[in-house]
Amino acid sequence: MLPSLHRMLASRSMALNSGLCRGLCALESTVTQKRSQASSAERKKFYESVTIAQGEGGYEINLDHRKLKTPQGKIFTVPSEPLAIAVATEWDSQKETIKFFTMHLTTLCNTALDNPTRRNKDQFIRSSLKYLDTDTICYRVEDPPGLVELQTNEWDPVLKWAENRYDVVIGSSTSIMGPVIPDKTKEVFHRHLASYNSWSLIGIEFMVTQLKSLILAMGLVDRFLTVQKAVLLSRLEEEYQIQRWGNVEWAHDYDLQELQARTAAGTLFVHLCSSSSTIKHKLLQD
Repeated sequence: MLPSLHRMLASRSMALNSGLCRGLCALESTVTQKRSQASSAERKKFYESVTIAQGEGGYEINLDHRKLKTPQGKIFTVPSEPLAIAVATEWDSQKETIKFFTMHLTTLCNTALDNPTRRNKDQFIRSSLKYLDTDTICYRVEDPPGLVELQTNEWDPVLKWAENRYDVVIGSSTSIMGPVIPDKTKEVFHRHLASYNSWSLIGIEFMVTQLKSLILAMGLVDRFLTVQKAVLLSRLEEEYQIQRWGNVEWAHDYDLQELQARTAAGTLFVHLCSSSSTIKHKLLQD
C-alpha cells in the first residue's frame, strides 16, 4: 500500500523583516515554543495499515478497519480520489507517533467537513480578498537602495503578471497606507474566486494567510509560480536581511521549511479539490 500511495501522489504533484538584529534570545524563544507546541500535538500511532474506500458521499480513509472521522465525529469523506490518496499518504507516513502538526491536508479536509467557524462561500471569498489591500508585494520601501532594487526586480514581474492575467489595476506604494486598490479590481477577483468550490476556497484562504498575499497565492493556483518561489517572494525582506547580517540556521531555516510545507499543502489541496478526475483502481493493486 505504501509504495502505491507515494507513486500515485507523486504523479499528481506539481512543479511546485528580520535579521540578527531581532536578537538570538527572541529567536530561540520562538523556536522553543514551536517545538513545545509540536510535541503536544502528537499521539501514539494506533494503526498498521491505511486504505481508501469509495463511499456514498465520496472517498473515505480507513485506518486498519476503522473509518477515519473528523474532530466533530463525521465520517472523513473527501470529494476526489487523488485527494484521498494524498491524505492517506499523510497517515501512512506517520511513524511511532502521529504528528498532527505535519498533516496539513488532513487539517484542511477537517476544516472543510466540519466548518467550525460556520462560514459560507462568500465569507471565505471575502476573507481572502481582504488581503489584497495589504498584499505583501504591494508594500514597498524607500530605503535601503539594495532592498528597493530587490523588490522592484522580484515583485514587479509578478504584479505585472497579475494585472495582465486578470485585466486589472493593482499597483504598489511606499506609503504606510499601501496602494489604493480600485473597486473594479476587487470585483474582478471576487468573481474569479467565486468560480471555485468551497473546498478550494478554504485552500486558497490557507495559502493567502501563509504568504500574506492574494497575488502570490493566485500565482500558485495558476501555476505561474512554484511553491519555493512564492515563499521566497513572501519573505523577500527577511531574506535580504539574512544576506546582510547572516543566518541563524536553526531558526530561519525552521521557519522557511514550515512555511514551504504549509504553502505546498495548500496549493496541492486547491488543485486536488478543483479536479474531478479519478485514478484507475488497478493502480491500487501495486
